[in-house]
Amino acid sequence: MSELDEEALLRRVGRGDRAAFDEFYRRTAPWLAVRLRRRCRDDDLVAEVMQDSYLAAWRAAASYVGDPMGGTAAGWLWTIAARRLVDAFRRRARHDEVPLAGEPVRATAPAAEDEVLDGIPDGALAAALGRLAPELRAVLRAMVLDGLTARETSALLGVPEGTVKTRVRRARIELRRALS
Repeated sequence: MSELDEEALLRRVGRGDRAAFDEFYRRTAPWLAVRLRRRCRDDDLVAEVMQDSYLAAWRAAASYVGDPMGGTAAGWLWTIAARRLVDAFRRRARHDEVPLAGEPVRATAPAAEDEVLDGIPDGALAAALGRLAPELRAVLRAMVLDGLTARETSALLGVPEGTVKTRVRRARIELRRALS
């Protein structure tokens, strides 16, 4: 089974092939965990999101038909996981807004990439990135740090693909202007 690519495995998973699902998981879980940990430092939450993501992938694999525009099965899985992570953050935020009596209030850990940028002392790049609008930073994170395509970024952020491309262009122009 090792000669099959992830798309072929996913098609087999869609037909109920558990061995194909095991192989798909073995191939994708390590990098998925790394990508999720870039966004969240809570190992328990990452584990929960991974479990939810693979369960969703198992259930939806039959509807996966591939992407003629160059997206991959791994990109499809990342989109599922990223949405699950956002949902988990929202659930946590709702529960953390009103702490129960006697319960300690937990601070939310910053994303790993934010810590890296914060660690650049008064760097021009960090300052320029900090001045970007949040929607421009989100597109840059998805495409540059996470390596997603415009189509995958569109699915992840829930905006049209043309909007993603426009935001990337605007972000580059603003960064170039700020750094020159």
